[in-house]
Amino acid sequence: MAGTPNHFQLIQQFAVTAAQMQAIETRIFDAGMPVAALMEKVALNITRRLLSILHSEHTSTPIKLIGVLVGPGHNGGDALVVARELYYRGYGVLLYSPFSQHKPLTADHLRYAASLGIQTVEAIAQLAHCDLIIDGMFGFGLERPIQGDIAQIVETVNSWHQPVFSIDIPSGIHTDTGLVLGKAIKATKTFCLGLWKLAFLQEQALPWLGTSELIDFDIPLTDIHAVLGVSPPLQRLTPQWAISHLPIPLPQNTHKYKQGHLLIIAGSRRYTGAALLSGLGARASGVGMLSIAVPESIKPLLSFQLPEALIIGCPETELGAIASIADHINLDSYDAIACGPGLTPENVSLIETVLNSHRPLVLDADGLNLLAQLDPVTTLSNRQAATILTPHRGEFKRLFPQLNDKSHSSMEGSRAAASLTGAVVILKGARTCIATAESVIINPESSPALARGGSGDVLTGLLGGLLATQSRQSQPPELSAQVAVWWHSLAGIVAAGDRTELGVDAFTLTKYLNLKQLLTHFPQFTPNSNVPIYNN
Repeated sequence: MAGTPNHFQLIQQFAVTAAQMQAIETRIFDAGMPVAALMEKVALNITRRLLSILHSEHTSTPIKLIGVLVGPGHNGGDALVVARELYYRGYGVLLYSPFSQHKPLTADHLRYAASLGIQTVEAIAQLAHCDLIIDGMFGFGLERPIQGDIAQIVETVNSWHQPVFSIDIPSGIHTDTGLVLGKAIKATKTFCLGLWKLAFLQEQALPWLGTSELIDFDIPLTDIHAVLGVSPPLQRLTPQWAISHLPIPLPQNTHKYKQGHLLIIAGSRRYTGAALLSGLGARASGVGMLSIAVPESIKPLLSFQLPEALIIGCPETELGAIASIADHINLDSYDAIACGPGLTPENVSLIETVLNSHRPLVLDADGLNLLAQLDPVTTLSNRQAATILTPHRGEFKRLFPQLNDKSHSSMEGSRAAASLTGAVVILKGARTCIATAESVIINPESSPALARGGSGDVLTGLLGGLLATQSRQSQPPELSAQVAVWWHSLAGIVAAGDRTELGVDAFTLTKYLNLKQLLTHFPQFTPNSNVPIYNN
């Protein structure tokens, strides 16, 4: 059936620490899987994927000679099996191992490679003329900094211009934190083995990972669940999950009020575009009714651009910011409120009014800056309705200075903030975190194209619209947050593919929120197909 997940799709949601991966592998070996057999399976899967890349018509330079860095452990063994298979297929292969001792299985593969006539070189410089380097020095679990002669080898490889493909994780990257341990290989591509390691969800690791993909070797789900649990507190946001929770198809007997009514409070004379971009984001969500409260002076602009929305003019300050909510607005009559883009930080009482409402609320941009002037923890803890915060890292630090010591970890910080406030916290970045007090979901895909002014305003509107619709269906607010983040990110990726990363301004981004266009990238998934999902 379309939408039924296979093993590879199911495991995409999991991310593991080095200790967890070790525990899972121990279960596999204890159950009777020979280490040598698993190494062969893993390496052959790597080889198949590598060959498909090398044979791709998109490969700009023919690859004839491949240099392989061989480590002392089983990562080096994986690399040796890959080297052997490439040699069988006619590629020139040079091996280099700067280690005097190897684990027995790796030593066996090294000896067998020599018997086949695969050359081992004595100096790293002898790989300089290779067309491709395979990094198999260190896999997951490295704890000690790379220093001395090995550090010099890493620096030498990084100084070359050849593509570098790392096996499991670039040598020198900490599996859990994504931090560089002294020196690290800067990979062009990384083949992560079995399950995603935590480093792949850490922004600090991104410059070293290159593009990355998972090489599945059929880890039994029972072993994964035994170590991580059926619903782990840390997960990756997958297309399968997001698509299955899109608010489509609509019921045949629905009407506009059943699809939710969103109120956006945004904009000022100085930042008219913020209100418009939020409105366009909300329009794409499919929300049934859209109202936008703006300063009276910019009402005509919004009415022209968003004719289907009810534009409400509000009293404004001398500088053109909203002074107060219009008298005829009853905040509790809406299904959700999105507040903040372009407000300016003039009027903290406006945010106090919004926070005192009993409706689900999205706070962004100046809404967050105004909240920071209050006591965010106490204020949000006292709210009876759901709250979603969408800070970038600077706004997060202003809101939660007490968590600045955790600023190295978006996952820890966002979950701590959610626990303190009871809010859903979307900590935006190259790896956006969606946190509740119980769990963190990481969006593993994004695009630098989204690092543009106004992109967050689009997300606010899209999220607000989904929140209004899904609150009508009694769905938890984190569901809307996860779907909106995925949708917004995918739009940025697709837009950048069409226009380059430099060609995606926030207004252009709104044109790529079209679901039909986006879902063509995932024909294997069916929206709302009720397939078994493990991270509900």
